[in-house]
Amino acid sequence: MSIELHDLVKRFGGHAVVDHVSTEIRDGELFVLLGPSGSGKSTILRIIAGLVPADDGRVVLHGRDVTLLPPQDRNIGLVFQDYALFPHMTVAENVEFGLAIRKVPREEREAKRDELLAMVDLAGYARRDVRRLSGGQRQRVAVARALAFEPSVLLLDEPFGALDVKVRGQLRRALKEVQRSLGVTTILVTHDQEEAFELADRIGVVEGGRLLEVGEPGELYHRPSHQFVAQFLGDAALIGTRRVGDRVKIGRLELPIPAARVGDGGSEWALLFRPEDVHLADAAGTGDEEQTLGMGRVEEVLDLGPVRRVGVRIDSLDHAWHIGAGFGEEGIPIRTFLPALRNGDPQIREGQEVRVEMRGYHLLPRLSLRVLVWVGDDTGLDVVYPMARTLATVMGGDLMFLITARDESDGQRKHASLAAALSARGMAAAIEIRYGPAVEEILRIAVSRRMDLILVPRYQPDLEPARERRVVNEELARRGAIPVLFASGDRYRVERVLLCTGAGEEGKADVAFGGRFARSVGAHATLLFVDERPIPEWEKERIHVEPAWVLEHLRRGKEALRARGVSANVEVRRGDVLDEILAEAADRNHDVIVVGGHVPGTRGRKRITPDLASRLVRRADRSVLVVHDGAASLAAVRA
Repeated sequence: MSIELHDLVKRFGGHAVVDHVSTEIRDGELFVLLGPSGSGKSTILRIIAGLVPADDGRVVLHGRDVTLLPPQDRNIGLVFQDYALFPHMTVAENVEFGLAIRKVPREEREAKRDELLAMVDLAGYARRDVRRLSGGQRQRVAVARALAFEPSVLLLDEPFGALDVKVRGQLRRALKEVQRSLGVTTILVTHDQEEAFELADRIGVVEGGRLLEVGEPGELYHRPSHQFVAQFLGDAALIGTRRVGDRVKIGRLELPIPAARVGDGGSEWALLFRPEDVHLADAAGTGDEEQTLGMGRVEEVLDLGPVRRVGVRIDSLDHAWHIGAGFGEEGIPIRTFLPALRNGDPQIREGQEVRVEMRGYHLLPRLSLRVLVWVGDDTGLDVVYPMARTLATVMGGDLMFLITARDESDGQRKHASLAAALSARGMAAAIEIRYGPAVEEILRIAVSRRMDLILVPRYQPDLEPARERRVVNEELARRGAIPVLFASGDRYRVERVLLCTGAGEEGKADVAFGGRFARSVGAHATLLFVDERPIPEWEKERIHVEPAWVLEHLRRGKEALRARGVSANVEVRRGDVLDEILAEAADRNHDVIVVGGHVPGTRGRKRITPDLASRLVRRADRSVLVVHDGAASLAAVRA
């Protein structure tokens, strides 16, 4: 192998921007690191180059460990988005610079320079001032300079990002020809999917500092193993469903899980459709029942020249839900492409009813929730254990226990006690020790390890004087972008979930994540809205009807839950918000209360002081799940 990365880690400010990345890159291949902006892909490249030191892990180039070597001793060529040419030099001087530093004889330098300039289609440009070149020409010079001293590895960081579309296409073709001709092992960093598919022998998809999946372009596009990869690469429709034995049900269809994957994943799976997997047929026709996904209505027809992009929304399907559905979104959107319209072809119009048939699909298991469990003192495990067991068994959660301690002696004592208690209960889980303030360490680990949920024991003022648990409860109810579940410790089954909703929160992360929680544990959900406005005397004798905006909000909330595969009813109560939430929970014996973690002092259209979530956690006699507004994007994507 040309390049081996062994468990690379890089943190900035306690946040892991490169999170235990390992892979191998073959001799002579063009490997693309693909991911959204801020995913950590450029940091990985800079660690390989030696421009950024790794906090942990090793970089091996052609069998040589270069982890601690400076860039000039690694025999690598580098090309950046901003060219990094010397503006006071000519094209020739820029290309020859590395050779001159290495004291290569002049005749040999010039011969190599001319060979490379011809290769990048700049023959005759040697005496040009680089300031007079176009952006595309400058980047060609940068590539030639990086290749001049025959590096064993070529690294390119978003090299075409500053160029227009046509020039990017030309340079991509030129780069591939040069790379193939020289056989140099190359890593290209980009966020452009088209660029990755055109150039790559293999692609590594990076998100949140992690290398999620590596494979050939076609393999990752058609048969991804990870939900993010499926959604990031090209158009994708993802439909969630539950497995029953070796099959999944989608509407009236029963689809077999491939034999090689029957043992993968937990209870939830996702059905992936690409535009080319979808066929639209006349709604009035008979169709093929074994291929019919459902009936839908055309929402968009966009003429893109050689093809027409058609957006269709399918009616909601039994045993299925739309992954990533927006608040109040109905049905399941699917996109397909049709050939350009020619004379005599039947037209398809917006509003037209169609039968949606599938000609192909891919099933992939959904990742389980990653849960960080903090127990505090020796009694904390008793409080969180019932919920932890539910998360681990029913939801398939991946649990990690965190111990915060004063010093090493305290940490080892707590570790031994917790390990023995978990072993006695037959629960296997990773345990980590941190020294520092509990809240800061909980949030730091949760963010750096990209946890989906934090689980802590709920503080019970009547039963315990422990100040640390009270502080942790109050602070976590107010802070962070990760949902926090405050466990009460008295319920081993979660059958009813109360979702408390206002009408002013952006994104409705509480409904999205709370809905996923209810679906995953198989619970029924109740969507509760509390109207705080006092009833005028003249209205008390009349049957009260809620304002239209409240009814519309509840309708959209119920639809959002239905789109996520959650059965729900709606309740409206009048009075103090906190009192009515607690009364509703008690009246119908809800096991978990879900509430949004709003900005302190606000909730929807009404100001509340102090924060509702903190007060609810303090007063409730059952588990409370607080979903902060910052979790909106996470909840929507993963629900």
